[in-house]
Amino acid sequence: MRASDAAYNRLREEILHWRLLPGTSLSEIDLAERLGVSRTPLRAALARLALEGLVDTSRGRTGVVSEVSATSITELFEVREALETQAARLAARRRDPEAFDTLVTRFGAAPELLATAGIDAYYALVAEFDDALDDALGNGVYRGALDGVRLHLARARRIATANPERLVRSAEEHRLICAAIRDGDAALAASATTVHLKASLTTILETLAARDASALKGSA
Repeated sequence: MRASDAAYNRLREEILHWRLLPGTSLSEIDLAERLGVSRTPLRAALARLALEGLVDTSRGRTGVVSEVSATSITELFEVREALETQAARLAARRRDPEAFDTLVTRFGAAPELLATAGIDAYYALVAEFDDALDDALGNGVYRGALDGVRLHLARARRIATANPERLVRSAEEHRLICAAIRDGDAALAASATTVHLKASLTTILETLAARDASALKGSA
């Protein structure tokens, strides 16, 4: 693997998993030393992350991890709703019923999965749902658009991980979406997706507001 790819993969993972927090300054000298690469491949990695919107280079020569704000998340969900509701409709028409029937069962058992294997195991299951949706669509252009949204969603959804009750409700919402796709009910699949997205957005925005209020109180 090229040094620039290794640096990109490492930094991308750290940003998506909140090990590099929004607003963190990305010093080339410090990062090159920590990652064990020279500054040339590091700059290439940072340029890729900037193109994906994970790094903000608009403030000067030193990039920073891009912010996650209520506005940016709302904009993300506006695009996500347009893409995912239509994807659910199309998947219901083109699906492999067996694949989604399996997912219905697995999402039904998600509370036990969360309790025994944790959040990462649950998000791995959500990734399997995304893959099944992509396979049902059979549309590479559509998949590319969805992947762009999912990249930022992976970071945004971490805001709500401290709410286990929400994750259980999310699993049930996914189960209902999978059941509708399995049964070929395009209208129900789309409406169930809309319900899920609105609930997810509400939770994330409420969590952000609570954190901002706590930070403001702490600085007073």
